[in-house]
Amino acid sequence: MNAGATGSCITRNDRTILLECAHPGYEEAREVLSGFAELVKSPPAYHTYRITPLALWNAAAGGREAASVIGDLRRLSRWGVPSGLEEEIELLMCRYGSLKLYRDGDPERVTLSANTAGLLDELDGFRELKELGLVRAGECRSHCPQGNRGLLKQELTRLGYPVLDYAGYRDGQELKLGWKTADEQEARDGFKLRDYQKEAVCRFQGTAGHGGSGVVVLPCGAGKTVVGMAVLEKLQCETLILTSSTTSVEQWREELLQRTTLDPVEVGRYTGEIREVRPVTVATYQMLTHRNAKGGAFVHMNLFNERNWGLIIYDEVHLLPAPVFRATADIQATRRLGLTATLVREDGREGDVFSLIGPRCYELPWKVLERQGWIAAVDCIEMVIPMPTDLRQRYIYAGAKEQFRLAAGNPVKALAAARIAAAHPDARVLVIGQYLDQLEALAAELAAPLITGRTPQKERSALYAAFNEGRLPLLIVSKVANFAVNLPDASVAIEVSGAFGSRQEEAQRLGRILRPKPGENKAYFYTLVTGDSREQEFALRRRMFLTEQGYEYGVRLLEPQEGAVRGWE
Repeated sequence: MNAGATGSCITRNDRTILLECAHPGYEEAREVLSGFAELVKSPPAYHTYRITPLALWNAAAGGREAASVIGDLRRLSRWGVPSGLEEEIELLMCRYGSLKLYRDGDPERVTLSANTAGLLDELDGFRELKELGLVRAGECRSHCPQGNRGLLKQELTRLGYPVLDYAGYRDGQELKLGWKTADEQEARDGFKLRDYQKEAVCRFQGTAGHGGSGVVVLPCGAGKTVVGMAVLEKLQCETLILTSSTTSVEQWREELLQRTTLDPVEVGRYTGEIREVRPVTVATYQMLTHRNAKGGAFVHMNLFNERNWGLIIYDEVHLLPAPVFRATADIQATRRLGLTATLVREDGREGDVFSLIGPRCYELPWKVLERQGWIAAVDCIEMVIPMPTDLRQRYIYAGAKEQFRLAAGNPVKALAAARIAAAHPDARVLVIGQYLDQLEALAAELAAPLITGRTPQKERSALYAAFNEGRLPLLIVSKVANFAVNLPDASVAIEVSGAFGSRQEEAQRLGRILRPKPGENKAYFYTLVTGDSREQEFALRRRMFLTEQGYEYGVRLLEPQEGAVRGWE
């Protein structure tokens, strides 16, 4: 591919890049761009990427240099790279590593060092840093109170100056554990650490003692839980694990007891029903952010200090609630591992994950894992559903928000879901949606059980077990199944409604069917979208992250001859 003649990209001075989807170099360019830019629009002809500071810093954290990024851009760009953009990339990427935090012997403070005095001169002008107690202590050194270590990193990242934290970590209370043998695990899958999981652990540990905070990004079904356990096994310390739901708490405990030599009395659960603080404790984010009254204190936030934790694992770190960021800022001397399928946050706080949990230390593209057979290949199909006449009349006169709700709840989707399920008679099928009234109607129409947030944990576990064992071929679930639900044999997912344009949710829902399948290792993801409605606009945004990962959606229309619905013939 010759720059200036046949490149697949048009690179602009405002940090945006247009990628031509029909170009023969599209796939290569998509993979390259995902390393240092973010997809922001994905219409059929050209996808729009934006080079952001955070994307460049994550690239730098992974070992990329400005010259390498600029070289890739030059190679892919049809008409070259604007010189102003090249200079901006160099400036932003050279900032990563120019500031370092370390200890100088005084336990009450940390030292911020800069590679030039001019950089600290710039920082001296920020009132926000002075309020955190940052005081100049030399030509290239400033001091800050130890207690503000996290807040300083958070504020510097917000101002555009990322920090490498070499101030060290405490070891925490020692905890002896190892891996069980295959016979002890009774593992049918011949469990052992995969090469990419070993690499993720090595990247988190870092070199020369500098590792200990960062985020591992792997798709659902690729074994993020195993990576977390492997880090725990390497560090041999008491550990707090935070996750998204009670179901996930139970799954973490089950995996720890099955895979490691930990005794049941050493693994505690901290949920609304059970409150055990043990050498390894698994808790939910909901418990940490629980208040007895609106505006009151977070009564369980002291869990961060209940034991001498040597490691905190943030499962589904993209869901980390805002109050936990503040608590995390206060425990920067504890090693922190984030696990996620996507760094996308709908609240825009990716920068806080970067500064307080750590940069992206390891990521493996979804399609690479698919090619290697570690996750299933997925056909993504958008099925366009017609709107019945009576619903169309209500839709026309509704407000924008109500229009989306009406389109999402289109009753014709029940017919489409039934047809799809019938087309996969031997599959385990999940129907996933957002709205309870819609899901209750679908449960009655399809004669299938429904799991919602109101379903007791015992009943949920029984239904999940029946589904996994093949006694229940069709299960309807609300957004409680978006995260951390272990349904390895699910091979068809039907999304009937979602949370407006949530890219994060779309990725997690597809993740429900990614675990490897016997035979051809194939799965199917259907998203049902009402045609000529606002739901189509949000559907485009929802699938942006998956588009960035290389998934393409085929479009199919639900034809009238496939069934009769009143008001639609």
